Amino acid sequence: MGFNMRERLRKGGIEVTGFDRNPEVTDAATIDELIAALPAPRLIWVMVPAGDITDAVITELGDKLEAGDLVIDGGNSRFTEDQKHAAALAAKGVHFADCGVSGGVWGLQNGYGLMAGGDAADIERALPVFDALRPEGDRADSFVHVGGVGAGHYAKMVHNGIEYGLMQAYAEGYELLAAKDIVTDLPGTFRAWQKGTVVRSWLLDLMVKALDEDPGLESISDYVEDSGEGRWTVEEAIANAVPAPAITAALFARFSSREDSSPAMKMVSALRHQFGGHATRPAK
Repeated sequence: MGFNMRERLRKGGIEVTGFDRNPEVTDAATIDELIAALPAPRLIWVMVPAGDITDAVITELGDKLEAGDLVIDGGNSRFTEDQKHAAALAAKGVHFADCGVSGGVWGLQNGYGLMAGGDAADIERALPVFDALRPEGDRADSFVHVGGVGAGHYAKMVHNGIEYGLMQAYAEGYELLAAKDIVTDLPGTFRAWQKGTVVRSWLLDLMVKALDEDPGLESISDYVEDSGEGRWTVEEAIANAVPAPAITAALFARFSSREDSSPAMKMVSALRHQFGGHATRPAK
């Protein structure tokens, strides 16, 4: 996603210098070179896998950046990590914000939905970047300053939990339709839902696209990964005594997919590939 975001920013008139460990795609050979190339006060957007990699990158930046610089974590970090990173950077005068990003492999073309967390002044400073990344139209339709540090990733976590439930519902409907001989045009059924029905959505559009590419989903295994946000959403639901049976069941269905053959879970795998480019496993 990071490379697509770089290109969208450039198309939006933002000057971008990027660093990646892959020499074929990077603009700067090292982080030191990256920092030297950016005018102060710097705005650095971190877009790497959540967890140890994000932690290492932000720690290195904290050692090298100057007071007044701003770091934005646009990956899928857990909100508690944001608060830890913000505190560590603040001790050196470096500002921090977090931003949940949705849009997957289609973001370059369509724009990204953005959920930001941090100090109001830091978010205001980064608005030109957010505006270049989001779709055209009213800002409020695709961007929100959710609250303080961590709030953006918290909102993105819940967004992804909802996504789990939506995909599972579509996938179970797919399996039920496929199980009944009376239905003779399964792809056409979903296609006919795209314009006028109450279940129309971009996920439904991607479902139709997946069936166009592989009508029986014969090339895809029903093994479905979970990337973390679903688990975190369920953990937060438990911690806050909020019932979330649909999201929880969707997460558990992914666990079940690793044990049994399921047409529904093949569709969930196909949908994850369609919107996020997540790898599918080949059918056995």
